[in-house]
Amino acid sequence: MLIADDTQVIKKGDKSVGVAPQHCGATGQTENCQVLPMLSYASARGHAFIDRALYLPRRWTDDPPRCAQAGVPVERGFRTKPQLVIEMLDRALAAGVPFRYFTADSGYGRDPGLRARCHTCAVAYVMAVPVDLPLVEPSGRATRPDHVLATVPKAAWERRSCGAGTKGERYYDWAAVVVTVKDQPPAEGYGHTLLIRRSVADPSEIEFFLAHAPEPTPIPELIAVAGMRWKIEENNAQGKDLLGLDQYQVRKWTPWHRHVSACMLAHAFLAATRAQLGKPHPPQEVVAAR
Repeated sequence: MLIADDTQVIKKGDKSVGVAPQHCGATGQTENCQVLPMLSYASARGHAFIDRALYLPRRWTDDPPRCAQAGVPVERGFRTKPQLVIEMLDRALAAGVPFRYFTADSGYGRDPGLRARCHTCAVAYVMAVPVDLPLVEPSGRATRPDHVLATVPKAAWERRSCGAGTKGERYYDWAAVVVTVKDQPPAEGYGHTLLIRRSVADPSEIEFFLAHAPEPTPIPELIAVAGMRWKIEENNAQGKDLLGLDQYQVRKWTPWHRHVSACMLAHAFLAATRAQLGKPHPPQEVVAAR
């Protein structure tokens, strides 16, 4: 799987490339920070970053002298965070990275451009989406996920685990409804399914996921994909706590990319090493000393 998410690095001053007052997920409020959209690769054997980008707000891209001082390439214009993820997804596809699904949170799932790119390339995904995602009823009337929720019968809910967490299996109540997304047909042979996740402890806690997958795909498989999204949060924590992903004093474009790339390489090495632990290895030939 490929997983997209962004992380933030809080900075002081206004010289570090891309820094600006922006939403910071770590504190839940606006901070003077840099925003780093990241792409992770995850499988049953492990997970690690495989690509990165630096988001430049318009206050940067609309100020060419400031960008030039920070070493930002002249051709680098404004791109939204979903557009940066599209570029990383395109690079993964061009490189032939083997994956079956793409997933991201609602900040990316709500973006029609990212969804359209997946439809064009026949990329299967399970992305969180907002309650007001434009959908269409079979009758042609407009609807949205929270309105679909109101029509789900009690018998349609099933309690399933979406994977193991730090405290064991993560159980939720799930419902699945085949839907039509307004003005966004799926890839040929694919269909759209709205997954509705309800907390067992607090039934008012609801999250929606839009799945785009080959028909037919078992619903438990889509639920498992939705549950894999948290892996990139673990990568972000490991990158910062263990590898110094956010511990840099560089201010310019090229040094920033060098530092983050070095942290990614270290993270990938550790993930690959861990994946080999416990695996039997062929005996090595012993060469006698002369």
